[in-house]
Parts: sequence; structure tokens; C-alpha cells
Amino acid sequence: MGEIQFKNICKKFGDVKVIEDLNLTIKDGEFTVLVGASGCGKTTLLRMIAGIGPATSGELFLDGQEVSDVPPGKRDIAMVFQNYAIYPTMSVKKNIEFGLINNKVPKEERERRIAEVADAVGLTPYLGRKPSELSGGQRQRVALARAMVKEPKVFLLDEPLSNLDAKLRVTMRSELIELHHRLGTTFVYVTHDQTEAMSMADTIVLMKDGRILQVASPVRMYSDPGQVYVAQFIGTPPMNILPVEDRYLGYRPEKVKFGEMKGTYCRKGRVLTREMLGSETLYKIELHAENAPEKQGTIMVKTEDYAHSIGEELWIRVEEDELYFFGKDEMRIKPGDGSMEAEEILERLRDYAGLHF
Repeated sequence: MGEIQFKNICKKFGDVKVIEDLNLTIKDGEFTVLVGASGCGKTTLLRMIAGIGPATSGELFLDGQEVSDVPPGKRDIAMVFQNYAIYPTMSVKKNIEFGLINNKVPKEERERRIAEVADAVGLTPYLGRKPSELSGGQRQRVALARAMVKEPKVFLLDEPLSNLDAKLRVTMRSELIELHHRLGTTFVYVTHDQTEAMSMADTIVLMKDGRILQVASPVRMYSDPGQVYVAQFIGTPPMNILPVEDRYLGYRPEKVKFGEMKGTYCRKGRVLTREMLGSETLYKIELHAENAPEKQGTIMVKTEDYAHSIGEELWIRVEEDELYFFGKDEMRIKPGDGSMEAEEILERLRDYAGLHF
């Protein structure tokens, strides 16, 4: 079992408070990704779980046991670092075996575990080599194998793919997903890359300034963002957000269609840029709003339609159920939520934005 609970966690560095009154449960067996911009507190939380950066106050539980004062070596966790942290003078096998020797695991058991783990991550032919003889992806596998061989309750992964090239990151993401399904162990993964979060996670924890903004599955995080920051952090390109009075209207670039004005949200615009991405094309569109300059804005459109050229004038439209509304505080306002105030705000937004329902 590997459930982790943070209760009323605070963390200070000197007089600077980086996390305040944080509560979070990471479920046993899930692949949970802590994501956010640099400095949001995600690595600080990971270090708390590992026991190498204790909280200033609050409680941390592992499977119901309070572990704030338990030394790192007794927490039954394994950590994979961004820089691999493998020993350059040792062979691959010795790197994997090192922790087992320190924990006085018998030789026969060590050999069994090393053989199983090396086979699982494709390192069997390389056990006699030094890290300098391996590729970046192979060195990352050594770091994973060294963690796996401990058979821990929890794997902690601190941006383990950030030093790899783009193609290898894609391959390693797939391998980590397969590894998690094979082991069925709790994975806690830290990244600033929303693509990694969306592609790998069972649950995403999106953080900003030491606070948790939203906890949800990738599908829910994408389709049901709770505020503007979440809507623009998740998704490539990010959600288009346009000011409407002192509130906001949003829609995803991939939900925009080209064509004549119909019974939906529709605006006239001009193509500023066009990027061919293979099966898809990315357009930057400057919206026109004659006689209402405050309505002007620039949006992104992601579509399979590649036929439009820079400078072309065209209509864009978005279906009603693909529109998102946000209030003054940038929090989501949902139609039909039972709030009279929300319904009134939505009506004003519709009228002001010129939506044709």
C-alpha cells in the first residue's frame, strides 16, 4: 500500500512561506503528477515525501502512519532524480545493486531482483557497462532500475525526462506508463511540462504559488477547468481567453471552426500567421470588432483545415457548449449551476460578446 496524505502542511524557507495550509491525498497505486511552473512548490512536496525536506508544520502520512520524523531510509520509498544520480565508476549492475548491499539483502536475493529488474527495463545486455558507455535513455533506465530493485511502496520521480531530447522523452513516457501498470505501485511524478502530465497521469495536481488550484484526471482537467489559470496551463495551445467587460470568455483552439456566421458565437477575423504541423495547422487570428475596439483580441485556432493564407479575412465560430465563462476573480462560472447571480452574469456576457444563440 502507498497512500500519501498531507494535512495542513506549511513550509518556510527563512521568512518566506512557500506552502501554506496544504491538504492533499495521493491514492495508493495511482500515477499522480504534480505539475506547475517553476517555484510553485511541487518539488518541495516531493522532498517532503522523501524525507529530505521536512515540512515546517503539519502532518505527513504514509498508509495512515505519521512519518514526518521517520528517516528517509525507513520510509519504503525510492526516488529518481532529474540528473539520474548514478555512480560513474560503477557498472550498471553495481549501480543497481548498491542500495541492496547497504540494506544487507542476501546475495541470492540480490541476483534475483537485479535479473528481474534489468529484464523489465531492457538493461540485461548492458549490466557490465559503465554509465559513460550508455545513451541518455539507458542511463535513465539505470536510475529507474535502481529504484525498482528496492521494491518500494512509492516511486518519486523528479522531472526524470527533462535532460532527454524530445524524441526520447516521448519513448520514455510510454515506457514509464507501461512500467507503472506492470508494477501497480504508487508513482508521484513532478514536472513543469503539461504534456507529460496529460499523457501519463491518472490524477493531475496543478499548483501555483504553493497552492493547489485543481486536482483531477487529465480529461477532467482539460474539459472542466475551474479557473483561468488552469484553462490556460492545460492544453496545447492554451485556451483562448478574451476579456468581456470585467469578466472573461474562453474557448479551446481546437474547437474553433471556419465558415459563415451561423447560430453560434461567431466573429470576423484576419489570419496573422499559419504553422503547418503535419495533420494539423495552427493559425493566429486577429479578431475584428468594428465600432467596439475593446472587443478586439487575438486567438489561436488548431484545425485540419490548411487552406487559409496569411492576411485572409474569414469568419470563425464556436458552438455554445464549447464556450467557457469566468468571473472577475477568474473563477469558472457554469450555466445551470442554480446560482441566480451566475445566470445574470452569463446573460450579460452573452449579450456583450455578441453571441448568436
